[in-house]
Amino acid sequence: MKFKKILTYFIIAEKYKFIILRKNIFFKIFIQIKLVFVYSLNIIIIIRYLKLIYRITKLQEMIFMLNLKENVQIRPLSDSALVIHVGEGISEAIHNKVKNILNLLERNPFEGFIEVVPAYNNVTVYYNPIEVYFSNIEKGGEMPYEKVKATILSLMNQSHIVETTKERVVKIPVVYGGEMGPDLEFVASYHGLTPNEVIKIHSSVEYLVYMIGFAPGFPFLGGMDRQIATPRKETPRLSITPGSVGIAGNQTGIYPLETPGGWQIIGRTPSRLFLPEQSPPTLLQPGDRIQFVPISLEEYKSDWEMKTWA
Repeated sequence: MKFKKILTYFIIAEKYKFIILRKNIFFKIFIQIKLVFVYSLNIIIIIRYLKLIYRITKLQEMIFMLNLKENVQIRPLSDSALVIHVGEGISEAIHNKVKNILNLLERNPFEGFIEVVPAYNNVTVYYNPIEVYFSNIEKGGEMPYEKVKATILSLMNQSHIVETTKERVVKIPVVYGGEMGPDLEFVASYHGLTPNEVIKIHSSVEYLVYMIGFAPGFPFLGGMDRQIATPRKETPRLSITPGSVGIAGNQTGIYPLETPGGWQIIGRTPSRLFLPEQSPPTLLQPGDRIQFVPISLEEYKSDWEMKTWA
């Protein structure tokens, strides 16, 4: 009723405002009536807006939980680990599921939890089976694997959205070709391109870090243009220099340490990827995005002198 009265007064005021405005004594009354109406209208709009946001949030939660649980399979890996499979193949959609589960477990560690390790399409959860068993002994001492599996499913059934960490974009300087990239010419000739075209293609996109593995700090990257996808070397090298940037099939990556390897080496970066003195001990993390930035040999040497490789 109050709102209808205010609306009626506003309509009357609008209709006769020119007459009212002739009388200075009524000017303030007209302005006050108009402000009251606008204020009341704004409150109604805000309330409706908040209700809409609430409904959208609930819908997002439902979609999130359905997507998170879709195709999820939990299997034992050993007496102290299990694997959560979230799909097949390699894609950003599957990677987002992996990240959500990773964040869910890291923010809600259960008793006996040790660590969680992400991969392309699965997450491995390591736990202390003795701690898990005794944490539940009052309820009958459920087997550690069954207890951890039930705990994970319970967390995934919670009706809230896990906020993923904001993606970082890390610039990786690279000197391509020459002694730093001895296989650049091969990659170019394999595709009928020039070395400069390979460099342009390789450095023109952002790559998603799907996981860290093989060696400490070694990033497995997605997003490379198929124009430069090249098979591994038939005979692997016994030693790859740290910082070497290579191509193997549809993937590109960076060797953080001196190791054997069969990737086609097209360049080298002065950036250190394995940082044992820091926490976490790697420059890159799953979910990061990186972009390769071509630099000269002189810039590489200058940057190298300021770094100490592990």
